[in-house]
Amino acid sequence: MKGDKTTVYARPLARLIEQLQRLPGVGPKSAQRLALHILKRPESEVEALAQALIDAKKQVGLCQVCFHLSSEPVCDICRNPNRDNQTICVVADSRDVIALEKTREYKGKYHVLGGVISPMDGIGPEQLTVQALVRRVSQQKPQEVIMAISPSVEGETTTLYIGQLLKPFTKVTRIAFGLPVGGDLEYADEVTLARALEGRRELD
Repeated sequence: MKGDKTTVYARPLARLIEQLQRLPGVGPKSAQRLALHILKRPESEVEALAQALIDAKKQVGLCQVCFHLSSEPVCDICRNPNRDNQTICVVADSRDVIALEKTREYKGKYHVLGGVISPMDGIGPEQLTVQALVRRVSQQKPQEVIMAISPSVEGETTTLYIGQLLKPFTKVTRIAFGLPVGGDLEYADEVTLARALEGRRELD
């Protein structure tokens, strides 16, 4: 019959698939597979998943010092007395902190910018935590700031811009990249990242 649109999914299932598709890297087939998997699980398990999502959204914010994800005002890394206060590693995203921590090579503190400078996307230094970083470095006077930004065009712009701002206060280095240009830090293996940290050089 003309105009009669029959949907394959029950409406609640269709809504679930639609929401799952909004997640990065989840296409229509993956969303369908995940949704059907969720439906097969016990109700208690599904409720636990839903509660974990709500709790994470409500309870996880940003560290007041380094802007890494944290459920406390100050994150575990910033609070850890065994971390080296004389070194700050600047990264674009919390995912980069997680990637670098997996190497077990870096023992200092971090600063998360919240992205990279990208005029095409309307992201300037004001949208990032650049001023907080400059303030932190000028006050704490660490011996070294390591720029660990992925080597894309935007990443290079961000590295050079921040490097110029910080040079009056401390030595600024950048990690050596055994990474392809345009590659993301979070996808690099631990050995490559560890060597990149070891081979860092002073910013020109």
